[in-house]
Amino acid sequence: MAKKCFSLLVVLFSLAVVAVHASPDGAGGDDELLIRQVVDGNGEARLGAEHHFSVFKSRFGKAYATQEEHDYRFEVFKANLRRARRHQRLDPSASHGVTRFSDLTPAEFRRSFLGLRSRLRLPSDANKAPILPTGNLPEDFDWRDHGAVTPVKNQGSCGSCWSFSTTGALEGANFLATGELVSLSEQQLVDCDHECDPDEAGSCDSGCNGGLMNSAFEYTLKAGGLMKEKDYPYTGTDGGTCKFDKKKIAASVANFSVVSLDEDQIAANLVKNGPLAVAINAVFMQTYVGGVSCPYICSKRLDHGVLLVGYGSSGYAPSRMKNKPYWIIKNSWGENWGESGFYKICRGRNVCGVDSMVSTVAAVHTSSH
Repeated sequence: MAKKCFSLLVVLFSLAVVAVHASPDGAGGDDELLIRQVVDGNGEARLGAEHHFSVFKSRFGKAYATQEEHDYRFEVFKANLRRARRHQRLDPSASHGVTRFSDLTPAEFRRSFLGLRSRLRLPSDANKAPILPTGNLPEDFDWRDHGAVTPVKNQGSCGSCWSFSTTGALEGANFLATGELVSLSEQQLVDCDHECDPDEAGSCDSGCNGGLMNSAFEYTLKAGGLMKEKDYPYTGTDGGTCKFDKKKIAASVANFSVVSLDEDQIAANLVKNGPLAVAINAVFMQTYVGGVSCPYICSKRLDHGVLLVGYGSSGYAPSRMKNKPYWIIKNSWGENWGESGFYKICRGRNVCGVDSMVSTVAAVHTSSH
């Protein structure tokens, strides 16, 4: 009897967590809560996949050209409901459910919304960040509270995540160097950066077909800097001509380096040098709704570039009945994904490879702001 009561309490607590992780902007109201309950046991059977698909289409403005396409997307959606439930079991400290990507197959999702070049190792000649003292690190830290993070951006259906990770890191470094927060141009990187890896023939930054943050820093260093977003706005397409105007450079790279795998060193570099460009495996991000993601099993094959902006000490993990420290990640899928465009992932064991490819950049002052 005691075991049954405990199980009931865990179920009730899990449902409460699902409700708490509703969208911070309140969008969707009752439908928003309902859409999260799809991962609760028999949600599909109780309410019907058709109902969830109808809510999904309405919430995310989805429309399909033909009935055949509609029916196909409904089948994909049902498969993703089952996938979200699997993710919830593997990652119980987060909430997983329906997102705007729920009508995409995993392959379509990777092709259109990730974009990290498929190479796992950093260049052999990459500069190593110096070891920093870690004795007096704050327990919690978030660069959003200090003015170094621009609003969440949206890469659209273009595999240009690497360019957003790059600009985010340089935006923060430029803020530290100049006191000004300036949104920088991802489109300049998409159009103009074709920097290649000297250790791997044919591995070059390729617009919507992927790239690597360190290569983008190298391009920016050679080009002299990046323009402002407003002077070179994002289109989410590639193949266009490079429109870089050196007279309009807004931020320049002084140097960049690779941070060690040690999580205290990552935290120390974050606090001292500003937001960090990091790579991650994004398999759980397609269904992520909120909370601290800490999956029991996650590949360390890196496929997505993001921005590390802070860390916290007490993300509650109901399945483990204790607080879990976590990283705060800025993503590039718009504010209607995750926690207003941000992702929390637990610290401590290189979950999903988050500690494997971390870079810090320093900016120089320019007079063209």
